[in-house]
Amino acid sequence: MDRIPILKMGQLLLVTIQVDMHDRLAMALQDDLTERIVREKARGVLIDISTLDIVDSFIGRMISNTAAMARILDAHTVLVGMQPAVAITLVELGLALHGVQTALNVEKGIQLLNRQIA
Repeated sequence: MDRIPILKMGQLLLVTIQVDMHDRLAMALQDDLTERIVREKARGVLIDISTLDIVDSFIGRMISNTAAMARILDAHTVLVGMQPAVAITLVELGLALHGVQTALNVEKGIQLLNRQIA
């Protein structure tokens, strides 16, 4: 099964989603990410979705749930690179990404996370 790589940078974990997300892959990412937060004692998670053109309700809920799990594990989550069509879809579906902050790009997302964990 495919896995999405999770990179460690200091106290942060960086996830760049570069493939179309399907339900099984999203669930595997959630499991992998929560395990890595604990193992690495990460304080922040940056999820880059800039290559995703479509986010359905399941993937939206998975992102929100993953952020909630990260928060319980004492890590902040920032979602970066959201395409306008994805933002429109999330709003139209009525999905609020609770516990997820957003930034325009990776650089701004890392700055936001570093301020939060300082």
